[in-house]
Amino acid sequence: MNDSQPDPWPAIVEDARLYPSPHNSQPVKLRPGGPRTAELFYDLDLGLPAESFGIPFAHVCAGVFLETLRVVALAAGFEVEETLDHAEMDFEGEDRLHRFARVALVPTELDPEQRLEARIALERIRTRRTSRRPYRSASVPAEAIAAAERICADAGYEFRHTEDRALVRRIVHVNQATLFDDLENDAVYDEIMTWLRFSKREAAERADGLSAEAMLLPGRILRFAMAHRGMWRAPVVGAAIRGVYLNTMRGVHELGWIEGPFDGPRDCIEAGRTFMRVWLELHRLGVVLHPFGTVITNPRSHALFAEAVGAREGEGRMAWMLFRLGYSAYPPLAHRRPAAAMLLEGSDDSADPATEEEEAGVPILSDDLEEENR
Repeated sequence: MNDSQPDPWPAIVEDARLYPSPHNSQPVKLRPGGPRTAELFYDLDLGLPAESFGIPFAHVCAGVFLETLRVVALAAGFEVEETLDHAEMDFEGEDRLHRFARVALVPTELDPEQRLEARIALERIRTRRTSRRPYRSASVPAEAIAAAERICADAGYEFRHTEDRALVRRIVHVNQATLFDDLENDAVYDEIMTWLRFSKREAAERADGLSAEAMLLPGRILRFAMAHRGMWRAPVVGAAIRGVYLNTMRGVHELGWIEGPFDGPRDCIEAGRTFMRVWLELHRLGVVLHPFGTVITNPRSHALFAEAVGAREGEGRMAWMLFRLGYSAYPPLAHRRPAAAMLLEGSDDSADPATEEEEAGVPILSDDLEEENR
């Protein structure tokens, strides 16, 4: 490919925008500096700074995007060269775009087998989903667990998991209680309300956020319950609301989590990159997952979780990712903003060349998943 050929960025961004992000906030923006270079930014107005680890997870999100970009670009015939900026994000500053990387697309020659593998990997980006649907009580095969362990070990992390019924039940209840605890924190509550979408129409029009449909909760009930958060602690009504929410956790048979370096932007970006690799590999094997992000970011819940699993934390190390994994019916689609919303105008002449949820289109181990088009 030479410089006279079409700009590859529009096609690459069209697929790269499918990266997962906290609350489906889609904060990464891209400013092309020419046909082969671009600056990558984190839009601070789309971040989640109210949560205890909200800022570190902004860097995790950046790492998730970088891995997504790598997979998408390779399918288009490019390797990605990165020049990373490991500066801390200042959510209080006037500049609302935090640059975290400059990237360059470098043409690469792939043999037929490599091209096929790259196209299959791209399809995994296109079909990956977060599944909040009830999970079936079925174990994830040893092959999938071993793959996750290998990916994490190669990056300096440790993948752990449990099928212990009592421990799984204990952590699921911690996850449930976390939502109610967060609702009592005004800043976190306001942040959650910013991203909730209470109807299919609102979710489609906004093309971001957490839809009630994806959370398996009736929109009107969710809107009323969130507008009257004090009711969540009421003896009768609160118990009913908590029961409805906990019902979405049916069938949780297995939990996985990742431990390792999590001290500063450099670690967090690599953590995000590693997590995305794990997610895509599990997806390849037909396994779905649902991150329990608030358990990690809520200090009280994090302490309960870390104690329950015996996590080795301290000295820059922590259990920074927790998720349920297994098998579920096809989840609703999480909408994404159009690619144009991700692109920033202007060029960087100094750039260094250097619907929400489960799977379709790749082998699924279970044979009774719903068939549903994106």
